[in-house]
Amino acid sequence: MTTATTTADDLIDYARLAARLRPLAAEYPRAEPYPHVVLDDFLDREVARRLVAEFPPIDPAGWTNYTHVNERKYGRSDRRVFPPTIGRVVDLLNASAFLRILQDLTGIAGLLADPSLEGGGLHQSGRGGYLNIHADFTGHPHRPTWRRRVNLLLYLNDAWADEYGGHLELWSRDVSRCVRRIAPVFDRAVVFSTDADAFHGHPEPMTCPEGVTRKSLALYYFTEEPERFRVRSTEYRARPGDGVRAVAIYLDKMVLRGYDRAKRTLGLDDAFASRVLGRLAHLRHR
Repeated sequence: MTTATTTADDLIDYARLAARLRPLAAEYPRAEPYPHVVLDDFLDREVARRLVAEFPPIDPAGWTNYTHVNERKYGRSDRRVFPPTIGRVVDLLNASAFLRILQDLTGIAGLLADPSLEGGGLHQSGRGGYLNIHADFTGHPHRPTWRRRVNLLLYLNDAWADEYGGHLELWSRDVSRCVRRIAPVFDRAVVFSTDADAFHGHPEPMTCPEGVTRKSLALYYFTEEPERFRVRSTEYRARPGDGVRAVAIYLDKMVLRGYDRAKRTLGLDDAFASRVLGRLAHLRHR
């Protein structure tokens, strides 16, 4: 077991992870509704506890505000301000040794880590938070030849009650039904391929008590594509039964699509959108 004297290089046991993931390589591509795997006790539990202890509270001034029709959460992607253990674990999950493990698991060669953590890093949402069903953006906003291929989500929610909600839902490729629900419990990781129709989210507003938040680390991995591929922003979809709300989901998606084009053309970052969304939220509550 890892002790308090753990060094930075001991925070992730690559050999242990490789041994656990190797037998899953044959199962990964056959998982439904699309390739994925769920790993409990992903890190040494003492290391995971240190991540929880370091996880910074939401501060509107220091977190990107993702608050619009299709989601309600906060993110922080600036590696320079991460607490020490969190920062080092992120570095190790972006290191070549871990990329080789992911390549063996997914069968996707040439995986690249994103040092800018575009859209990833620390994610956090409180009571009422949600993320509508979507398929992720297909290409890196600032690296035109990078195609998004794999997500790793690590949940850091100690004593998370099932009734709080916040379960990651994996939906069928035609968005007709939820195939799997995964509780965001402590030290559980989910790895999945980000196909253009790999729809997922946690669309029901959470009911956790005030002061309790859903915390996760999000790492996204890419491949360098020599030929052009279809670049698309996040594709939000309404669920069967969403009724008239489907109109708002679609209209919000189209606004975000316009922002994505501007972001790629003008080199904008999500901090700009955060300021705009924060201002709009302030005006709505005046």
